[in-house]
This record gives sequence, structure tokens and C-alpha cells, in this order.
Amino acid sequence: MTAPGVLAEFLAAARVHADRPAIRADGVELTYADLAARVTAFTGRTGVIVVPAGHDADTVTALFGAWAAGGTYCPVDPGFPAQRRAAMERAVRDHADPATAYILFTSGSTGEPKPVVTPHRAIATTVRALRELFAITPDDRVLQFASLNWDTCFEEILPALTGGACLVFHPDAHRGSFPRFLRMVARERITVLDLPTAFWHELVGHLHDSGEALPACVRLVVIGGEAAAPGKVAQWSARPTGHARLLNTYGCTETTLITHAVELRAALDPAAPVPIGRALPHVVERLGDGGELLIGGPALADGYLGRPAATAERFVTVAGQRFFRTGDRVSRDSDGVLTHRGRVDHEVKIRGVRVDPAEVEAHLTGHPGVRAALVTGVTVAGRTALAAYVVPRAGTSGTGLPDRIAAHLRGRVPAHLVPSHIHVVAALAYTASGKVDRRASKEMLP
Repeated sequence: MTAPGVLAEFLAAARVHADRPAIRADGVELTYADLAARVTAFTGRTGVIVVPAGHDADTVTALFGAWAAGGTYCPVDPGFPAQRRAAMERAVRDHADPATAYILFTSGSTGEPKPVVTPHRAIATTVRALRELFAITPDDRVLQFASLNWDTCFEEILPALTGGACLVFHPDAHRGSFPRFLRMVARERITVLDLPTAFWHELVGHLHDSGEALPACVRLVVIGGEAAAPGKVAQWSARPTGHARLLNTYGCTETTLITHAVELRAALDPAAPVPIGRALPHVVERLGDGGELLIGGPALADGYLGRPAATAERFVTVAGQRFFRTGDRVSRDSDGVLTHRGRVDHEVKIRGVRVDPAEVEAHLTGHPGVRAALVTGVTVAGRTALAAYVVPRAGTSGTGLPDRIAAHLRGRVPAHLVPSHIHVVAALAYTASGKVDRRASKEMLP
């Protein structure tokens, strides 16, 4: 069997860099030769291979190993509620297409996660583009920061391990202490950081307030997942960070990682939104009705597994070419740089992950004490959080209801889908057809 694109590129890198470290985890190094041997030991497991993805080197081995066995990689967070994990596994168990590289899940309005089918063609195209965008070399040491259950981790893992670089796992990346984080970056000689924008905002605040410096070993910082704050870009530029490129990036699971990027500099207008960048060379972009960004090209996903209606709604054909409707409104300047101008729907980003409020609402109204619900995004301390407004059923006391609802959700959905704030209200506004009127309800809420 011919190895699919990214796997073939990893195995080629392993032959060239056999004795170099591929992964460093908890101070222990695994060479490219060792990792390749582990990967190619995977045999006889075709179809979808569901992997309980932890933050460790074994998950990286399982990713490449699934491909080496001719299967499709599907990570499932072992920390998710059992009901959620079971729903994810049911959704993918009958899929058996050797052209599929991986299946990841996004938020769905029905209350069930939507499985996105990404082919090898798409991820191979993107990884080649990202190696060039990040200028990855065998001298790089890339911090593995992102959860291995979301596609952002592929931005760290795949360009690094197909480019001869070293991927570094370290617990101090997630200790909640910026001094410890910065010491770890310096000690591990990290050259590339790929960070959620919200985390980067807090890091910039720490650098600004403490006077600490970004370690000199860092040459590239990639941010993405939500809008960057102009004030934080200014603070970053005011610190001694000139040795590191700062890339703001944009992309969707359905378009396979990053599709747009721009290097941020101090010359940006502090009163204007931070741009999301220009399209990468493999990306075809089009502005649709109302300025909605449509993305096409060879890196598009195949669609949503088992969801033909949802696939037809979001993957559309325009002028004979297939595009994904991102739902993001943008403007384009004379240099081709895009700026985000809001959503055409109600989706929000929580911790860099897209959330459809309707999915949370579906679970809320499944609680026996809830008659109606509205979920929206709110900004708290510079971060986007979910807020839920619930109307109790007749005879249900509002006292203690938010706690009961939160417990109900925690048994069914991942933590990022549990609203930070749950408010009991007497009523919501409704349309003539009997649906919750989101706009009118928001205007009447406290």
C-alpha cells in the first residue's frame, strides 16, 4: 500500500533525520527512527480508528499509525461525558474510506456533534503550505500546546514532523503560571509557539505588567481561534519581541486548518480591527452575499458524515466550483487582506472552538425543568463565554435551577459547551412561528 501524503512525508523525514529527536516529552526524547518504527508497527486496522487522545506522544504515534494501517484517525477526548463519546463513536463506526485522513467533530444545532470528513488530499496540501508559512527547519523545536482532540494540534504536529523538527510536550505549558511557562520555553529552547489568541492576550498582559521578556529562542508566534485585540498587538510590539514573527491566522475545520494569515506589526491602526490576513497560495476565496467568506480549493473537507442536508447547506457550488460557507463576514482591502466583520449566523468561539448556541439550547430544553432557552456569547474579562437564559416549566422552582442545569449539561457535553452563566428568566420573545426570537429576546434580557 502506498503511504498517504503526510505519512509519506513523515517517513521520508525519518529516513533523513533518523537519529534526531522527533518528540521530547517530559524530558525523554524519541528519535525519528524510533517513532517511525512505532508507527509502521500498526497493521490490520482499517476503517475508523477511534483514539482516546491524551496530551502525549502516544497520541501522535496513533495518528500516524492509523494512517500506516490504512485507517482513518478519529480522536475522542477520554474526559468527555460517556454519552458524548458514545454518540461520536456511533457517528463514525460504519465509515470505511481509505481516502479519509481523519474525522473531527464540530458543534451541531441538533444537539449532536457533526463529524467532519477530511481527506488525505486536503491535509497534505495544507501541511505543505504551513511548512512554508512557518519556515520550518530541522533546527526548530515546536511546543505542542493545543489539545490533541482539536485540529489546531495538527498545525503543530504535522509541519514539525514532516520537516525534521522536534515536537516538545511539557506540563508547564498548562500550569497556569506565565513565569513558569516562559522559563520552560527558554529551558526547552522552543522556537515556535502556536497559541490560542485568548492565551496570547493574557501572555502579552503578563509581559507588559511584569517586564519579563519573551525568550530569545522564540522566532515565531502563531495565534488564532478568535479576534486579536489591537491593544494587545500594540503592547506586544512595545516589548522587546522583535526577534519573533507574530502571525495572526484564520481557518475552519471544514477548510483544513489555516487558510489565511498575516504578520502583525506595530504599524497597525490601534482603532481598527486586527486583520485575519491573505489567503494562502492553495486557497480560493470568494465573497458571497453580505460579505460572507466562501473558501474553496484542494483543502476542503468532504462534508459532514451522515449529514447530507447539513453538507448541502454549508458546502455549495458557485460558478462551477465547490466552496465552504464559513458564516464569517469579511471585508477585503486593496492588498487582498481580509478583516473579520462579524457572523452571518449565531456561532461563537469558545476557547478557540466553534460553538453553535443551538446545540447547547437543544440540551438545555432536554432538561425536565426547562421550557425554553436562549444561549449567546458574552465577553467576560476579555474572553468570550457562553451565557444561557432559561424559562422554567410550570411548577418548576427557579431556586437552584442553574446548578441543576449545569450538572445536567456536564453529564452530556464537553466543558466548553457548559455556559459560564445560567440565568433564570420569566419569558423570552417568540416569532410568529413560535420559535425563540433571538434578537428580540436579547433586547429584553438583563
